[in-house]
Amino acid sequence: MKTLQIILIILTALTGCEKKATLIPATKTSVTKTMTTSSDTISYLALGDSYTIGQSVPQAQSYPYQLNSALEAQSFKVGTPTIIATTGWTTDNLIDAISQSGITAKKFSFVTLLIGVNDQYQGLSEDNYKIKFAQVLNTAITFANGNTSRVFVLSIPDYGVTPFANGQDSVIGPQIDQFNAINKSISMVAGVNYLDITTISRKAATNPTLVASDGLHPSGEMYALWVQELWPMVDAQLKK
Repeated sequence: MKTLQIILIILTALTGCEKKATLIPATKTSVTKTMTTSSDTISYLALGDSYTIGQSVPQAQSYPYQLNSALEAQSFKVGTPTIIATTGWTTDNLIDAISQSGITAKKFSFVTLLIGVNDQYQGLSEDNYKIKFAQVLNTAITFANGNTSRVFVLSIPDYGVTPFANGQDSVIGPQIDQFNAINKSISMVAGVNYLDITTISRKAATNPTLVASDGLHPSGEMYALWVQELWPMVDAQLKK
């Protein structure tokens, strides 16, 4: 029922249009908020695709693990991240994987969500993304025990600036912007936290050290730039 309500809100607020893509491998709910202190053990769920598992970099350099380290440096006790993510996943794939994960009844201290690049890459419609992103965001909120302040959505990086894109940045970039306009609007309506890392990702156009050895995915250095912006947001909400 909550999913249906959010989808109805989103579809009322947004208008869709079908787009073909060109190119990556396969009402705010009132809740009782509980304060997390530095003496509590933090549980963290990361939902996404290759950008969440840290494709082509060591696990410790992925953004969820770097985020854990940053929070531990602030004296939080943080458990190993629970990660539901695989390279090539679309929003539909993520929804299916969550339903089969066996953890749907669990609750987490906070949740991150970054999904949509493969929807764009595979040429899936923006209308489909609107509906499915709203659905998976609602699920993320449920994992956070209904506390929207404990959900953090990251925008889709622009892989158009990487060697993999082979000079297609003028085509890919605007399409990524379209998908990000969707996930940002939905996130704002839902009342969750939103972090634009797309602007950061475009620094790879002039700094090759921000791209992993595969020529496509972010390097550990790039993920560190994301975490520099993300950890203060998470820290602030965990202390409320």
